[in-house]
Amino acid sequence: MRLSELIAPTFYGVHADMRAGRHEEYFLKGGRGSAKSSFAAIELLLHLLRHPEENAIVYRRVAGTLRSSVFEQLLWAVERMGMAALFDTRLDPPELILRSTGQRVLFRGADDAGKSKSLKLARGAFGFLWFEEAAEFGGMEDVRTIKASVLRGVNRAATVFTYNPPASASSWINAEAMLEKPGRLVHHSCYTQLPPQWLGRSFIAEAEALRESNERAYRHMYLGEVTGTGGQVFDNLSLKAVQDEELEGADRWMNGLDFGFAADPDAFIRVAFDARRRRLFVAEEFVGVRTPTDRLAAEVARRARGETVRCDSADPRMIQELRSRGVAAVGARKGPGSVREGIRWLQELREIVIDPARCPHAAREFSAYEYESDGLGGFRTDCPDRDNHLIDAARYALEEQIQRRSARTIRRSQLGI
Repeated sequence: MRLSELIAPTFYGVHADMRAGRHEEYFLKGGRGSAKSSFAAIELLLHLLRHPEENAIVYRRVAGTLRSSVFEQLLWAVERMGMAALFDTRLDPPELILRSTGQRVLFRGADDAGKSKSLKLARGAFGFLWFEEAAEFGGMEDVRTIKASVLRGVNRAATVFTYNPPASASSWINAEAMLEKPGRLVHHSCYTQLPPQWLGRSFIAEAEALRESNERAYRHMYLGEVTGTGGQVFDNLSLKAVQDEELEGADRWMNGLDFGFAADPDAFIRVAFDARRRRLFVAEEFVGVRTPTDRLAAEVARRARGETVRCDSADPRMIQELRSRGVAAVGARKGPGSVREGIRWLQELREIVIDPARCPHAAREFSAYEYESDGLGGFRTDCPDRDNHLIDAARYALEEQIQRRSARTIRRSQLGI
């Protein structure tokens, strides 16, 4: 058996990583026909061979979908790897048993995540946990409940998530995949990275037909892109790696701070503005809930580098506290219509660039910020006042630029231009 004939080249690096046990969580996302589930099935079987004392378990959101999906996927992998004679198969509930060692592959639904607490193994422990169609799960709380119940008795287990990213950036799994966490590897694949003969002419023709008729649907369904629902506020957002050299062309550096109240976080942002190209770079961030004043001042001062920090003027006491600790804090002027005007200014930029590795909270917030549905298939025109703390901080930081544009607009209106 040659693994290179079973695993698509795009997964070679992930395969090497899993073989070496470098990460504990693997987010394998992508479009239709990207071979992510086939790869996960093969890696599950390889894991059993490498660790004869460990078992594996596979979850879907609804138990009734197991037999026709992920169970069949594992049977395919067993057959393709020439291991059919090595396994016993049970159908109700679905289960695979490796005869030589007694290792088991169990299949369960997460209809009630709490039921995982009653799972028992006569031999060994679970060392491989796979969430198929992970976007269908209720959220990371359900995932954590299952992991805490299943992954016991092993020093290091592999947890794999396979899924097609939902269109909306506000989806829990899209937001989770943006977070840089130790022990986590995120991989994206699509059908264009596979040998064409693996897919067949009909599959490729169907994908190309959709690309011609509805490019947004094609990008979401086949390329696995988070295209948005059509209601995203910032169509000019680019999430990509940013090198220090790209920031050198900025005309100005500006800082903003939105104060948190109750469960809302304090949110600081530092942006670089390239006025000639109309590009805004989000360069640094700090987000903290109920941050002690001394720590908040230290975090902001370190990032602002002695420059002015425009803050939420609703809390003048906190502004004074920051000033007494050496932060050049001033209150933003705000005023009627300032929110709408600030959002419009940001929307009219050529590009808002955020590096998810540098600023994961800003990347998640800007990409997930969407207009609310009007219930009739359209969207309300007002921007929602929630989950927008760094966006508010950016408006404060850019207040002078925004008001300068607003003044020019008023002057032209008065002149009848």
